[in-house]
Amino acid sequence: MKFFKRAIGYFFLIIILFFAVLFIWRPYLARVLWYRQPNAVTYKAFPQENVRKSDTTFHFYRTTKTRIDLDSFKVRNGNKQMIPFSEYFKQGQLNAFIVIRNDSVLYEKYSAGYSDSTLTTIFSGAKSMVSIMLGQALNKGYVKSLNDKVTDYIPELNPNPAFKTITLKNLLDMKSGLEFQDTFGGIVKAFFSDEAKYYYTHDMKAELMKVKLVNKPGTVWKYKSIDPILLGWVLEMATGKSVAQFFEENIWRKIGAEYNASFGLDHPGGLANTASRFQVTAIDLAKIGRLYLSFGKYAGKQIVPEGWVRQSINIGNEQPASSKGWQKSAHHHLWWIPQDDENGDYAAEGMLGQRLYVDPKTNTIIIQFADHGAGDYPYRKISRYLAGLPFNYPKN
Repeated sequence: MKFFKRAIGYFFLIIILFFAVLFIWRPYLARVLWYRQPNAVTYKAFPQENVRKSDTTFHFYRTTKTRIDLDSFKVRNGNKQMIPFSEYFKQGQLNAFIVIRNDSVLYEKYSAGYSDSTLTTIFSGAKSMVSIMLGQALNKGYVKSLNDKVTDYIPELNPNPAFKTITLKNLLDMKSGLEFQDTFGGIVKAFFSDEAKYYYTHDMKAELMKVKLVNKPGTVWKYKSIDPILLGWVLEMATGKSVAQFFEENIWRKIGAEYNASFGLDHPGGLANTASRFQVTAIDLAKIGRLYLSFGKYAGKQIVPEGWVRQSINIGNEQPASSKGWQKSAHHHLWWIPQDDENGDYAAEGMLGQRLYVDPKTNTIIIQFADHGAGDYPYRKISRYLAGLPFNYPKN
């Protein structure tokens, strides 16, 4: 009996020592173990830099009675089942869903505790904000060309040969060639993944300076967080301002934002996680959609260059490097652009079902915040239905 008690004691001691060594070797792993997969409010555990709201607020028009017919309108979920949207809302654990057309709120639905002013992380939707800022930096001359090398702006990366030929366009296209391990492949791989590392580390710069090159820059597309994080670092070095400051001064305060937004930092005063830690309210995120629907204009003023907006939401003759869903969405300029037989709509998309969807054909903006998401792509069907236009899902 004593032997077994002693053996159990040694076993637990070994486990404790193992994790102690593990967390000393990689301190961020303690955060990974504690928080595991982040949710829409995990950002509250980390330092933030606020993006201050506008002095003058833009308000979408709200009728005294919004439409309720969308509740019974049937859409398709991830299992290709046609279900009423009210059921889709429940299945996806949606927290907010707003449909805006011609600057009027046609439909809105919220889960308990949520409203259009609840600050929420949009995860990879943050990448699209980086795209907007890069266009601004080019327009203002802070960044000279997308063909510039990343080391032109971040000389600290020069000692690492992996960055020798990587351009800003390589980063914008997610074709940097840098090594990146996603979360797929089981619990252990997810635990040690680069996705988890860059989300939870206290020092993103230190991690970036150690990364290896596995493909020739510009040749292989891979969806990863480090490319937009590097672009965020470039923006800070080029402008002399933090990402939050630059976004606030050049975009947020100029589009009638009603509430403060924020970017999550790896440590106080540190680098913004521009890949997955942008916090925003649903009603203000819709104003980013409105800005792009107007090709960069707000109140008659050109906020973002029209050419940059058009270039970002249309891949032109470029061969798509990615294809997602029945709509065959391609990732382009850090936006998702459908490439099926009818296109023109586009979206900023984040993990767990965060969406900013824009449909120029119907002048519609849809915002979705969720804890899970019900899958498929109901936004185009909804936008066409509320505009009185036909829509049919593909037969395959």
